[in-house]
This record gives sequence, C-alpha cells and structure tokens, in this order.
Amino acid sequence: MNKTRAIIFFLIILVIGLSGVFFPSCKVARSEDIIVFTQFSENLQGINLAGRDSSLHDIRSRIVSIDQNLPDRQPIVLTEEFFSARSPEISHDGKRMIFTARKNQSDNWQIWEINLKNLKSRLVTSIKDNCIDPAYLPNERIIFSKLALNSDLNEANAIFSCNPDGSDMRQSTFNPNAYRALTVLLDGRVMAISRQQNSNEREEAFMVLRPDGTKNELFYEGEEGSRLGSRMTETADGKLIFIESEEQDPNRGNVVSLNYNEPFHSFKNLTSGLEGDFRSVYPLKSGKYLVSYRKTSEERYGLYEFDPENKSLGQAVYSSKDFDAAEVFAFRSMEQPKKLPSEVDMGVKTGLILCQDINFHGIEMSGMASALPKASKIRIIGRDSILGEVDAEKDGSFYLKVIADTPFRIETIDDQGRALCETCDWIYLRPNERRGCVGCHEGQEIVPDNKVSLAVKHTPVSVPVHINKVVEKKVSLE
Repeated sequence: MNKTRAIIFFLIILVIGLSGVFFPSCKVARSEDIIVFTQFSENLQGINLAGRDSSLHDIRSRIVSIDQNLPDRQPIVLTEEFFSARSPEISHDGKRMIFTARKNQSDNWQIWEINLKNLKSRLVTSIKDNCIDPAYLPNERIIFSKLALNSDLNEANAIFSCNPDGSDMRQSTFNPNAYRALTVLLDGRVMAISRQQNSNEREEAFMVLRPDGTKNELFYEGEEGSRLGSRMTETADGKLIFIESEEQDPNRGNVVSLNYNEPFHSFKNLTSGLEGDFRSVYPLKSGKYLVSYRKTSEERYGLYEFDPENKSLGQAVYSSKDFDAAEVFAFRSMEQPKKLPSEVDMGVKTGLILCQDINFHGIEMSGMASALPKASKIRIIGRDSILGEVDAEKDGSFYLKVIADTPFRIETIDDQGRALCETCDWIYLRPNERRGCVGCHEGQEIVPDNKVSLAVKHTPVSVPVHINKVVEKKVSLE
C-alpha cells in the first residue's frame, strides 16, 4: 500500500472509529479499535523510556496506528516525514495528536501536533532546548518538559506550558529536580516523574502539582532501588497504572497500580507472577489494559491485551520482528479534566509558607518521637548560601515570606546550631502561593491539628532574612 492510499485508508477508519463515540447507536467500529503507539527500530533492552533525555537522543522511532478490526493489522506511519518521533497523546476530543519529534537528525526534540482529520503536522515549539513528553491541558494549553534556563545547580528539566501555537511560554517548576513523563489527571493536576538533583536513576518519585506549579507534593515513591518506567495513566475505576521495575531486576518492568485516594497503601504488582517484561500500559474501556510486552530478551516488544483481574495476557494485538512497540494509546471516550483556578499572580514577588510544628516528624506515629532531641530553629539553605536562621515559636511553628520561584531547603537545628534531621527536599513557592505543612518529613496523609499556630499571629519572616522589606505590587482600591 503506497503512502497516499495508506493515509486515505487511515482517515476512513479514523472517521468511522471516532463516530462511534458520538453516535453509539450506529453499527460502526468502536473508536477503541484504533491504536496509536511508537515503533522503536533499536532494541529497548536496558533503556528506560521515562529516563534521562540524553539516553533517548539517538533512538530512531516513529508513531504509527493500527485498526484491530483489520486481519493483517499493518501499521500506518503517522510521522513518516520525521527522522524520529515518539510520546504520542491524543486530545480529549480525539481530533489532534501531540508528540515530540526531530524533523532532521541534527535537530533537537521539539513539540509537534498532527490534525487527525488531514494528517497535517505543525510545529508547536521552536527553541534551542529539547522539548519532550507533552500533554494537553483542559484550557487548550500544552504542558511539556524542557531544560530550565535558570537552573544554576545543574542542568535539569523543568515543566513548562505554552499556547497551542507555542506562544506565551511559562515555567511551572523551579526546584532543581528533573521532571519527565507528564500526565494530566482528571482532577486537573499534573503527574510527573521527578528525579532529585545529582541523584542516580533509582532516586525518583511521582510528584503531583497544579499546572501553574503550585502545590507540588509527593504522590508516590517506590521501594529503595526501584525504577519508574512509564508515565502514570488513570483508569475509569479510580486506579492509576504505570510500569515499575525492582532493584534486583531493573530491566524487567511490571504493571503496577495504585488507588487514587490512597496511593501510599494501595500498591499492587499486577504482573509479578508472569514471565517476561512490560514497557507501557494503557487502560481500555472494557476494563482490560493494553500493554507493551515481551516474554524473553530475544523477542521484540509487542502489544497485548492484559486482564488485571485474572492477571493474564491475551493474544497479541500487534507484533513485529523489526520494531519494539511501546508508548501505546488507544482511542476512547475521554472525560475532560477539570480546569483548576490559579493563585499565581506574577505581580507579587513572594509566597508564604507555614509549618505547624518543626518537632513533628513522620516517625511520630511509631512512638519514637520522644527519643529525638527538640529543635528550636530552622535553617533555610539556598542554592549556594545560607539564607538565614529563624526561631520557631513555642509551639514549634514558623511562618515565612519567601522570594518566589527561588528554590530552598529547610533543616531543623538546636540552640547550638546543630542539624537534627536530614535537610528536606528542594521547595519553591510560586508568586502569591500559600503553602502549609504539618511538620518536618511528616507523612503525606497526616492532617494538621485544628488550631491556630502562634507563628501566624506575627508578621511572616522574610527570606532571605537580611531583606528588611519586600515591596510587593501596588493594588488600586479605585
């Protein structure tokens, strides 16, 4: 089949498939029968698709589609004009597909979009940095990962967003962590794999935040030595599924799931008893999953249906001796995520953070807290200097006004200036953001006591502490 006939054929199938979403009474193919995925010409052995950007730079790949109703299931190449393309995501209305690609071998990765009615592609971003892992926001903006220009600790990918034409680019994250594998949840928040600065591949976690970068917090981290291998995807029954490998076998990915409402207590390895390796997973309307899988290292990754209830694989949906298949996406009726309001005000120069008690730790519930020495102060650490020390109130609370979009860490100290626990992860506050925490290294599911902290009865301490006054924007009362 030549290129022209292939395109026409794909369009016919696509129109018929998508019409099943809007006209369910018609006897036509289900939209879910059309599958989009990435073909990798090189063997993916030892390569983490959600890993560091540099490991993916020279991998040849292309985005294709198949219709499960066709007996031969020959893939139609959607990105034939590109040297390499990957990370497809379909818009919520099923009319567009966003992806990252290199038009020529010497190009950097940039964000592109294809109109699925005519298969015409257009460039979204056009900058010197690699732009990867795009996703659609409900307000029509596009979110993606890109090297942060102002990261002077080391190079790290931050989260950015832009309009569909690439204009009005805004940075969302400002700590020195590297963010990859972005997903927009139905609640409107962004889920991303985050790796700490100067860490190795095994020190990573799923972080969740609002699209504007506020309320950035830990959602899930695996056991020590585990490795996250794909973006997280949401199912219709409130599960979150992704690929994770264990320390003893980092090249063997498993399909795992969490419950949305209790991610720290609902981990399930759905493929622990199965021989083989999984690379990506995507939920189907039927309740089954579409997975990228191979049984042995000598085989190529193919596409299979997987039954999470019975933990069993079905027949192969697609396989090839020449390509690995991964990053799978099936057309289905998709609910529009919520549009979250933003508290960010770029006219404001600071953000506020309140801690209820610096002597409340995550081990408080284990009965070991009485053995810990009591802290009386906090030390705020910036990129390359100490930003100051602040006395805690008698109840252990503190209240800070911090220069916005500036990463910092906090450690608790005693009266002699000795650090009492490990420094917390890097924090940043967006302009006008208000954040709060229960204590230091507290569990993510601990609710603060219903009381007024002593610190909020006073003016917040400015950070850096040598700044006497921060002039915020002027607000007109007219």
